[in-house]
Amino acid sequence: MFRKILIANRGEIALRVINACREMGVRTVAVYSEADRNSLHVRFADEAICIGPPRPGDSYLNVPQVISAAEVADVDAIHPGYGLLSENANFAEVCRASNIKFIGPPPEVTRLMGEKEKARQAMKKAKVPILPGSDGVIPTVEEAEEWALKVGFPVILKAKAGGGGRGMRIARSSDELPNHFHAAHAEAANAFGNGELYMEKFIENPRHIEFQVLADEHGHVTTLFERECSIQRRHQKLIEEAPSLQVTPKLREEIGRTLCRCLTEIGYQNAGTVEFLMDAHRQLYFIEMNTRIQVEHPVTEAITGVDLVKAQIRIAAGEKLDAILPSKVEMRGHAIECRINAEHPRKFTPSAGQITAFNVPGGNGVRVDTAQYAEGVIPPYYDSLIAKLIVHGADREEAMARMERALGQFIVRGIETSIPLHQEIFQDAGFRAGEFDTGFMERFLAGRAEAEKSRPENAA
Repeated sequence: MFRKILIANRGEIALRVINACREMGVRTVAVYSEADRNSLHVRFADEAICIGPPRPGDSYLNVPQVISAAEVADVDAIHPGYGLLSENANFAEVCRASNIKFIGPPPEVTRLMGEKEKARQAMKKAKVPILPGSDGVIPTVEEAEEWALKVGFPVILKAKAGGGGRGMRIARSSDELPNHFHAAHAEAANAFGNGELYMEKFIENPRHIEFQVLADEHGHVTTLFERECSIQRRHQKLIEEAPSLQVTPKLREEIGRTLCRCLTEIGYQNAGTVEFLMDAHRQLYFIEMNTRIQVEHPVTEAITGVDLVKAQIRIAAGEKLDAILPSKVEMRGHAIECRINAEHPRKFTPSAGQITAFNVPGGNGVRVDTAQYAEGVIPPYYDSLIAKLIVHGADREEAMARMERALGQFIVRGIETSIPLHQEIFQDAGFRAGEFDTGFMERFLAGRAEAEKSRPENAA
């Protein structure tokens, strides 16, 4: 087992890794920017090193600074968490060259899965179902028009090196295609330094389903069931749950078996998530793979009892899956996660500032992952996620009741949060019945706006 691990991240995920390491008897090193000097991940790590100014590019994304901190602290390994450097193949290569274990897949596999079109082809070769689309990058509008006619409208243009919804445009006709092509190209080039695009068939109103996988360094791969991630706004997830109401035991087994075969072939290692779209006929289509721990990993932990972060560390230390996991991982109950963001619940504008009161809910089946506290400060430089509220129940009905209770007991003062929005969603009849897709939030927000307009005081 490792002697000391540096966590190349911040906030709740950094604290989550620190907690796992503490339970495993592994010492930890936190890195932090000047804006995070008083953060809990800095307070609870065994050591902490400042790596630069608040801007991420000058600190958390500064590879030389992170590696220097690791060398100064004399660590054995680096855990990248999610976001930031977690899917940066170059960073993983630098770790390897520095004789520091990167707790994640090999850089070659990260690079393969990070290039969306190459990932599509790898999955296609392994007979994982993929959406109809272009054979590779589409360099011109003219070629885009040719592919759109082959695929059939509507189509979606995607950035080859993209993520988070950037560099994506939906074209429903040939008239729309040129403008959307140029807009997606420009956005991708600005966001990722690479404006190359490819095309897929666009599925109207799909569900977003993802499968959690674990793979050791000895050629063994397993899946830990699926998560439902359809409640999202602008491709950013708001609520996740496990299992999905739409995935049958037969489909779960078939996809799991196919993914294990595919990931064994490409030499995948450590934790990862394979994401799919599901159409109205419950057919799944591969869209991408995230080669890291996910924000929503706690819902999988809740229904399986498997600590995914500890599993990541043990895999990186060379252990086999059969030593890490029980002989049979069974699914138990239902779990739901709400992402609590520091943003206005109606305007969706970021809300930075000092937290004046902070009370987290508790009780049976309730978990809160956060690095915030009363009198703590939310800086304006980073992602708006400040906490994850996770509940587990015997079934979805109990989990929903537990989440509503917990949301009502979650108190944050001094800044705006998304808690009121989550409470509204849990009152929606369609959501409660499990009748939703990735277009749910768009319809929900439009309905809310229309209802507000019709109020007598607003109508006047």
